[in-house]
Amino acid sequence: MLRQIAFLVALAGLVPGAARAAIWPEEFFGYKRIAVSKAPAANPAVWDEYGFEEGETARYRLDGTEFTATAWRFADATGAMAVFEWQQPPDARPSKLTELAVEWEDGAYFSHGNYVFRFDGYRPTEEQVVGMLLVTPMLEQSPLPTWVGFVPEENRIRGTERFVVGPVGLETFEPRVPPSVAGFHYGVEAQLARYKTPKGDLELGVFSYPTPHIARERLAEFRMLPDVIAKRSGPLVAVVFGPADPDEAEKLLAKVNYRYNITWDEFSVPYQPTIVEIVLTAFLFIGGLLVAALVLGGIFGGLKFWRWRRQDVPEDPMIMLHLEDR
Repeated sequence: MLRQIAFLVALAGLVPGAARAAIWPEEFFGYKRIAVSKAPAANPAVWDEYGFEEGETARYRLDGTEFTATAWRFADATGAMAVFEWQQPPDARPSKLTELAVEWEDGAYFSHGNYVFRFDGYRPTEEQVVGMLLVTPMLEQSPLPTWVGFVPEENRIRGTERFVVGPVGLETFEPRVPPSVAGFHYGVEAQLARYKTPKGDLELGVFSYPTPHIARERLAEFRMLPDVIAKRSGPLVAVVFGPADPDEAEKLLAKVNYRYNITWDEFSVPYQPTIVEIVLTAFLFIGGLLVAALVLGGIFGGLKFWRWRRQDVPEDPMIMLHLEDR
């Protein structure tokens, strides 16, 4: 494994002392970096809310062939996931480069940890991506929100997902919900998406709160909004906005079901021996002591007898009291 890692690092051109930019190395699998520049945020207000820190674009060349690579770094993996969902090319197809990745004929767009990467004019292999990530500076790999797994996938229109972490993003992607109704001071996050139905598209928003109690309070606020249908499932509040058909909206909401993952450790009662086992144990202990005493006594007596039998060892002198002379 260490040899493979060293090989990938060498391929990435990141040898000690090599000159490099803030994110992209001077050499990328044989390609030489010919230009580097800052990559700004596509929407500064929303990206700042996602925790955008730095972006960089590098241009590489090898034998007349060139490609462009861009990387954006965020404070955590959630912000990177949100930008990946929002900015992915609409015509790209799913990719196996990382857990969140799409690709096209001569390019790729993917997210890993707190980074979002885009390649134009070049599509890296899985091995190259692994080597690149090994030397990516300030890579942070916090877990993604698990509750997103409860957002329905069936009939979801790919590329319409929008992840919301603050009021700026909510006003950008779903202005029909006031920030005061969402209640961002509770630490809410939201996943928005559109769905295909036989009677037209539906827009769904799933809002995740720290506790079911807070979600229950927020549900009452959502139901006061015009032209919405809302339900609660655990700490989640699911809302369909402006449904063309209420029946289809109810079917979609029914698919949002939060399930608690509880790990139950059974209390194990200590083993209680029976009275018979206690008596047998006592007899075995006493028998063991008797056997030990016999063995030690035999050894001691044998040593005394051996010394007596030896001719060259005088017997211990016996002290005679001669009491009959008194």
